[in-house]
Amino acid sequence: MKPKYSSFSVFCVDILFLQVMTSTSEKWTVTIPMGHMVATVGGQAELSCQLSPPQSAKHMEVSWFKGDYSKLVHRYSDGREVSGEAAPEYAGRTDFVKGAIGKGKVTLRLRNISISDNGPYQCVFKDNDFSDVASMNLSVTALGLETQIHIQAPRSDGLMVECNSGGWFPQPQMEWRDNKGEVVPHSSKSYSQDGAGLYHMKMTLVLRNKAQSNMTCYIGNPLSGEGKHINIILADALFQTVHIWMMVFILFSFLILLLIGVCIACQSFKIKVFPWNIIHCLNTLHGQLLCFGWFCAILIVYVIYRSRVSISDPLLPLYNEWINDIANMAITLMTFYSVLLFGLYLTVKGYIRKRITYGQNRQRCNQRNVDMKNTAQEMTQVLQ
Repeated sequence: MKPKYSSFSVFCVDILFLQVMTSTSEKWTVTIPMGHMVATVGGQAELSCQLSPPQSAKHMEVSWFKGDYSKLVHRYSDGREVSGEAAPEYAGRTDFVKGAIGKGKVTLRLRNISISDNGPYQCVFKDNDFSDVASMNLSVTALGLETQIHIQAPRSDGLMVECNSGGWFPQPQMEWRDNKGEVVPHSSKSYSQDGAGLYHMKMTLVLRNKAQSNMTCYIGNPLSGEGKHINIILADALFQTVHIWMMVFILFSFLILLLIGVCIACQSFKIKVFPWNIIHCLNTLHGQLLCFGWFCAILIVYVIYRSRVSISDPLLPLYNEWINDIANMAITLMTFYSVLLFGLYLTVKGYIRKRITYGQNRQRCNQRNVDMKNTAQEMTQVLQ
């Protein structure tokens, strides 16, 4: 006799079977309390994962991967931590926190953070044939260690100020601000990365008037919001413009030197360009007086408009650098003048020697002509 089953019993069995299948195929999921974390270079970060609904994960396998599962960071399996499988750059830098593993919560503590740790991570739970994964992102930041401002020697277009700072990640924001807090457009900005991936920034600014004597260099991390700034107050003497007369004298001096050089070159190659003889003009009394008067005029203008600096001035090294530049320029001009005078001396010496030789040859020719004329007269008298 076959047992009889009601349709209701069959329906209950089917429902129970579906529930069992569902519970065995999707028992839990992996969640993370924070999908995005920020850590500082040299510090530590905690990558936490949680089973939902909460249940013990002591018998499960828990792994953390960097990126696309190609780089193992840490693994926990069979109630113990597995060593020797993690990537070499993570060896000795991870701690597995399992104080709440009975409730399905585990944490991986990553120590001594470096720039290479920046990026996505995967947290994987595995129980027999079932597994689930949760993704998180770790953003690494670095706050620059030192910010410096360098001042270059004053130029004709203004005073060059340079702000340098290194040891940042990611690339920081950098700007100049005046004493009112307003952003001042920079002249140039550049950056570079060292072997560790840290950014080194350089920003320059040309200051053209005394109103910009109080400037601040701001640099900040766009990710963490932290930043640094350094202020500089410049002396008014640095903004003294070069007097127009000094520029005129210098310009005319170079033009005169260029003209003399061209004239000497043309005369050496016997090219008739100018109607006058430059060597003869320079050797006249008027030419010598003109050169000497021009030199005295430049010296007087320099003495009148020069700036004197006290030894107690904190910017004395900057003035010394400026003086060194001027001294180098003066040495260059003196060298050029010396070469020019030496060339004139050789040219005049060769010209005088040529004139003397020409005069001697002409005198010999005249004497020879006279002798020939006398000889011819004597022969004529003898024939007569």
